[in-house]
Amino acid sequence: MARLPRLTLPGHLHHVILRGNNRQPIFHGAEDFEALLTLLKDGAAKETVAVHAYVLMDNHFHLLVTPTTQDGLPRMMQAMGRRYVQYFNRRHARTGTLWEGRYRSTVLQPERYLLACMVYLDLNPVRAGLVQQPADYAWSSHAHWVGLRNDRWLAPHALYWALGNTPFAREAAYAALVQVGLGAAMQTSLTDSALSGWALGDAEFLEGLQLQTPRRVTRGAPGRPRSIKNIAKEG
Repeated sequence: MARLPRLTLPGHLHHVILRGNNRQPIFHGAEDFEALLTLLKDGAAKETVAVHAYVLMDNHFHLLVTPTTQDGLPRMMQAMGRRYVQYFNRRHARTGTLWEGRYRSTVLQPERYLLACMVYLDLNPVRAGLVQQPADYAWSSHAHWVGLRNDRWLAPHALYWALGNTPFAREAAYAALVQVGLGAAMQTSLTDSALSGWALGDAEFLEGLQLQTPRRVTRGAPGRPRSIKNIAKEG
């Protein structure tokens, strides 16, 4: 069976995951984390990809981004991945692959999933037992969005701006969302959608996406075809 092409649509919110090969570590210290962040910042600026949130874990990382062009996100990820492997192999005197194949990604409906996915990324280090609070983890965008750090290269989404009329109000409102956390079903949906490549949203959103691409945006099933509305209800 032919490999399903990635769903990449300019102007839409994308959740991206890239894992280390065989779940091996892709960072061995602060210098490695900083190196990848530098490549991400440079690549996003070059390809005009808005980066809304990120988290760098020991053996994988997540991004929440909006590309402005059809090829911007693939080009950014290809260049960043290739250059980081060159850096990593040189620094740690190794050869060979680092990544578990190509990156995984999908499109999310912002109104339903932007803030939820930001919280999901922020809580990743907590779920992994690395820290007790998201603010204790240095390698995510959490500190920026709650006002503890100023990362000028990050792009606020309109839905983040809508959280309050002042920076303090927005930061406090977002911090409250992180404290509430996510249910297991939402965590599973966000993970599975990115790894499978199927879009996540309500029926109207999915119908609109399908009009923009010949690539199927939702999972098919054997037997009688189902409408996108029915598929959305099942998710």
